Amino acid sequence: MAKMIMIQAVNDALRTALRHDPSVVIMGEDVGVNGGVFRATDGLQKEFGERRVFDTPLAESGIVGTGIGMAAYGLRPVIEMQFEGFLAPAHENLVNHVARIRNRSRGRFTCPMVIRLPAFGGIRALEHHSESIEGWYANVPGLKLICPSGPYDAKGLLLSAIADPDPVLFFEPKRLYRSFREEVPEDYYTIPLGKAKVVREGKNVSLITYGSHVPTALDAAERAQAELGLSVEVIDLRSLVPLDLETIVASVNKTGRAVILNEAPRTNSFASELAAQIAEHCFLHLEAPIGRVTGFDTPMPYLLNEDLYLPNPERVLAALEEVKTF
Repeated sequence: MAKMIMIQAVNDALRTALRHDPSVVIMGEDVGVNGGVFRATDGLQKEFGERRVFDTPLAESGIVGTGIGMAAYGLRPVIEMQFEGFLAPAHENLVNHVARIRNRSRGRFTCPMVIRLPAFGGIRALEHHSESIEGWYANVPGLKLICPSGPYDAKGLLLSAIADPDPVLFFEPKRLYRSFREEVPEDYYTIPLGKAKVVREGKNVSLITYGSHVPTALDAAERAQAELGLSVEVIDLRSLVPLDLETIVASVNKTGRAVILNEAPRTNSFASELAAQIAEHCFLHLEAPIGRVTGFDTPMPYLLNEDLYLPNPERVLAALEEVKTF
């Protein structure tokens, strides 16, 4: 079993899908000749040809619009949007057509499309290159939202997303692309969509997160144990829509306390929905208000100022202590 970084696992998933299913095609800006801005599609056009892996114009609405027709008539397009902020020009096609085809046609057509989104901050990128837009699309019926936190999950979840009959937004944390290695099977395997993972058992507080901040949460949990004597349970959601509410409720009912961690702006973020779900389903078990550690209600700042914006273990540790001592 090979040890891979996340970008290698994504590349391996795409290669595996192309071999496994002749209806899979890969399209997007610079995905062919150059292998993608992050090299996620490196070598795929050479191996599978220009009819299966091809470059598109810099026209996001056109890319998604083309994918709609391809998906409705039997192909499985996997679109790389290059950066998550670039999805905005395709918003109309995504929300009004991709997400609605099954309902509009009463099941006659589906749209088995995956849109890969290098997402979130942490790499000192420019404006529109470091956004957290998951909250925009979690509110759109018909879309699934997936966010891996490591190489093993990235491959298994991406293969599940490609095989799924419905459209999937696949958020890939850019800051984790080359941050660590994991053992990843080189054959075909899938991880079910809609199933969270308890990555650290605990009994005092439930710390719920996804994507980029699973390592942040694990770091904070270790420090909470060492410095505060807190036993923190860390949940990696992996799937935002569908949401594994069962795992969340079981954890919070056990610990009686919850802290939610993400880097999107605080107001109306996905963390807000998680807090509402926990309040609704765990109210009689809660021993403290639900804590949230998030980004701020500002655009992602440039370059070095990212460090002032992004949640860090110190902020998480303070939130854990606050809910424990309430």
